[in-house]
Order: sequence, then structure tokens, then C-alpha cells
Amino acid sequence: MSTEEFTPIIAYLGPEATFTHVAASYLFGKSSLTPQPTIPDCIEAVSSGRATYAIVPLENALEGSVPLTIDYMHSERNLFINAELSIPIEQHLLVNKKQAEFVNDIESVQSHPHALAQCHKYLLYQYRRVPLIQTTSTAAAAKYVSENPNEKIAAIGNRLAAKKYDLHIAEENIHDFHFNHTRFVVLSLRKGQLDVPNHTETPKTTLMVKLPEDDRSGVLHQVLSVFSWRKLNLSKIESRPLKTGLGNYFFIIDVVESEEKPMMKGAMEELAALGCSVRSFGTYYTYEDKTAISD
Repeated sequence: MSTEEFTPIIAYLGPEATFTHVAASYLFGKSSLTPQPTIPDCIEAVSSGRATYAIVPLENALEGSVPLTIDYMHSERNLFINAELSIPIEQHLLVNKKQAEFVNDIESVQSHPHALAQCHKYLLYQYRRVPLIQTTSTAAAAKYVSENPNEKIAAIGNRLAAKKYDLHIAEENIHDFHFNHTRFVVLSLRKGQLDVPNHTETPKTTLMVKLPEDDRSGVLHQVLSVFSWRKLNLSKIESRPLKTGLGNYFFIIDVVESEEKPMMKGAMEELAALGCSVRSFGTYYTYEDKTAISD
């Protein structure tokens, strides 16, 4: 897949200066980026043909998977993953410059739920009795703080958001753990790899697997054995509810191999023979940006 064949429209979780915006800019540059208010809106933009690609957060090193992304990927049957990008996440406490002298009097802290969770210890010790307000993104919180200079409120967000919305960084690096990265995926209606240089050499394939309905004993062990004896490395396996009743799940599995390899084709055939329902999101490559948030 070549990005030179057409001018792509990229939907990302907005507004401007979210971590997703940083990820989208790294892969696609700053033109043709279209912010969306929610993750479902990003995915729907691609599914409906209004955007060429959607870039959405998939997993954070501290908080784990983003359930909303996985569930919508599962429900939208026509999507493929074209690339994955990992970026470091640095969270800062942001306030309006008019409130810079009143940081100790903050009456609420706003941000995306994952960002609030990533700064749990800091908030517990510094703002124990202050209400935490969830927003659709870190940049949405920063934008609100910028637009309400008379309110004693703070946002948690990145350095780009502070610059974009002209906010004061009251305290830097308030996340609880130093190693904090988020994986983003690029989704499209086309199967293939994004034609952007500097990706890793090892391909990855993401599968969604539903176990047979007879619920026989040992079936999950059989599924794992399909990959094990073929020496196919699984970098992740996770269950998510099918939303059809308690105890009904599907599994999302990342395999460090191309689906075009004979061993992978054999694995897919054996899973089908076991009675599993298997869906592939295609084979793609991983990118890593170590400096984007510091720019």
C-alpha cells in the first residue's frame, strides 16, 4: 500500500495535541489530519469511507488495553490493521496561566480516564480530596482549561497540549511509573502494510478468535498448542466479552509472524478444524517514536 497513490484523510482522536494526534503526525505528517471526538467516531469515519485511515490507541503499558478500541474493532467486520506505533507517554499537570499562582487551590482535575489512572499516586497524595473529571481525551481537558481561565481547574496532558492551548505546566512528569508507552494502530478498509520507512523488521499479525460453541474441556489449550508446536511466538493474548452472556468471550492474539507464511496458514486451517471462528486483521509492521512528546 502506498501513501503516494492518493492523498489520505486520517481520522484521529482529537482535538489537536492529543497523544493520538502526535502519533498521527509522526506517521502521516501534519496535513489531511481530521480530529474526531471519540474512538468510535474515528473507526466509523473509516468504515463509512469518510476517512482513509483511523489511528486509535490500542494499549498502554500501565493501564493495559483500551477496551473501547478492541470492542469496536471486533464489531466492525471490514477493518484491517496497516501499522502499529509505540510512543512514550509523559503526563504533566496543566493550568491556565491566570491560575498559575493558585495551583494549591485547584478544585478539580480533568483528563482522559487512562491519564487519570496513570497519575493515580500523584493525585492521591497531592489532590486527595479534589474531584477527578473524566474527558474524552487529554487535549479535550487542556482545551477546556484554556477556555475557562476563571475556574480553578487543572488538566493532565502532554507538552504539546500545553503549547497548543497556552497553558502553564504546573508540574512535570506526574505519571506514576517512568516507563509509560502507548501502542496505536492504523486502521483502514484495505489489507496491507503502511508504506512508511523505518519500521521494525519483524512483522506482526493480529487475530480475533472465538472458541467453539460446544465449550469442551481443554479447547483453549488446543488453541495455544496450534501456535506452540509450530514455534509461532505470541506477543499477546487477551480475552474480551462477546456481550452475548456471562462466560462468552473472544480472544485477541498477536502473532509475531506474517500470515502469508506456511506455518501461519497451517495454524489458521487447524484453528478452523477445531471449530474456532478466526478473523485476521492482516499483517503489519511496528514503528517506534522515542522523542515525539518532547518536541
